[in-house]
Amino acid sequence: MTDYGHEVELGIFPTPDAAAPERVLELAELADVLGLDLVTVQDHPYQARHLDAWTLLSVVAARTTAVRVAPNVANLPLRPPAVLAQAVASLDLLSGGRVELGLGAGAFWDPVVAAGGTRLTPGESVEALEEAVAVLRAMWSGEGSVRVEGRHHRVVGLHAGPRPAHPVGIWLGAYKPRMLRLTGRLADGWLPSMGYADPDALGPMNATIDEAALAAGRAPEDVRRLYNVFPGRTGGSGLLGRPSDWAEQLAGLTLEHGMSTFVLGTDDPELVQVWAREVGPALRELVAVERERRASGAEHPVDVVETGAPQPDSSSSPSRVVVPTPDDGTRLTGTLPWDEASRPRYPVGPEAGEQAGYSDAQLAAPRHLLEIHDHLRSELARVRDVVDQVARGMLAVGDARSAVNAMTMRQNQWTLGAYCESYCRIVTGHHTLEDQAVFPHLRWTDPDAAPVIGRLEEEHEVIHDVLDDVDRALVALVSEEPGALDRLRHVVDLLTDTLLSHLAYEERELLHPLARHGFH
Repeated sequence: MTDYGHEVELGIFPTPDAAAPERVLELAELADVLGLDLVTVQDHPYQARHLDAWTLLSVVAARTTAVRVAPNVANLPLRPPAVLAQAVASLDLLSGGRVELGLGAGAFWDPVVAAGGTRLTPGESVEALEEAVAVLRAMWSGEGSVRVEGRHHRVVGLHAGPRPAHPVGIWLGAYKPRMLRLTGRLADGWLPSMGYADPDALGPMNATIDEAALAAGRAPEDVRRLYNVFPGRTGGSGLLGRPSDWAEQLAGLTLEHGMSTFVLGTDDPELVQVWAREVGPALRELVAVERERRASGAEHPVDVVETGAPQPDSSSSPSRVVVPTPDDGTRLTGTLPWDEASRPRYPVGPEAGEQAGYSDAQLAAPRHLLEIHDHLRSELARVRDVVDQVARGMLAVGDARSAVNAMTMRQNQWTLGAYCESYCRIVTGHHTLEDQAVFPHLRWTDPDAAPVIGRLEEEHEVIHDVLDDVDRALVALVSEEPGALDRLRHVVDLLTDTLLSHLAYEERELLHPLARHGFH
């Protein structure tokens, strides 16, 4: 059982169909709007039905603002590494640091040779790939001249550069032991495909990568594990069941095999929306909750969930009671966009003694809600910390900052924007899950909970508006609008006030409905 702790990412893998170029671009733009992390395309320069991968990725990067792009994977036999290095670095600079490099040793040798490439044996292709990685990294260093005198790639005396805008990840498509060992020794990521490496093969393949990484003085977690996945096909491999079933399967791959970036092969825009809006949030929530449980050292869900309040006195109440997070009334902005005093109350209070009639199984549902909320609270604290770091950097640099400092600030703002956008997606996904599944169930099974649920739904809308304000404030900050930093601080404070108040209210009022009726 291996979880490398990498953040969960989602991407898409559309067909670069030359007969429908606008469709590919629309899918990429949709991925960008939906907040997906990655758009990748296959690279077969000899395939007449395909658009050229680098031309397509360049247009995708120009028509998007946040999503990263990568070949999946670049065809090394037809792309000399020195030229490939410059193409990658140039697009990374032009896109503001949004390019990664999936790289393959080569396949389909007949068309490669027909296109002017050199046929290699399996062993030779691995040697050529290792030499290419050396060329790429030397070129990206931007320092001195490149000297790689390999058997298959020889670059001697070429000036290094340009340097990419960020450290570009090299992800290798590897399946055989020698390639897997090369991945462990040198690569930043491993990028296999379902169908070539199905889930039951991932464990042994990961072990080979890990052993090679350790032998090379690296940590196994230095290699991100990516996975091309596909909707289940009749008689073939793929994700099982409907998209609503996928989050649990993918969470298992993350927690058991360390796969953390999932790239969905599809040309269906509706499926892309489900992937981003439903599968992604559910997957991230499942992984976050299980990681927190493991970090606590508990073999089973914790018996007492405590989030800032003293534990109940074991002499007077059961040790397994659920303790809702208290609201201490602290408000950073002075006033909230709702009246807290007018909130409906559930008829039964949350006192510990009133939980005595519930079994451990019944208390699992409200306990799970607290675990999810604790994750949201910890992530909110990280958002606030990143905002503070950016604020300190801006104050130190001042109006006379140098070009280098200006680049550093832009990078800090980009990191902040990406992180806040990710966090906003988590909150939105959690609320969507409640609005579409949990709340209708509780409203139907427990009429006494209906007023509380109605108020929670109203507060979701308010919080979503605040999240939109955070996004707009980030755009203003990157654009260096006057007063943007103060605006950002205010809206993050408002997000803190509204979210912490809302989470505490929900935990308190839904404890009994959830214990009685569960999530569904």
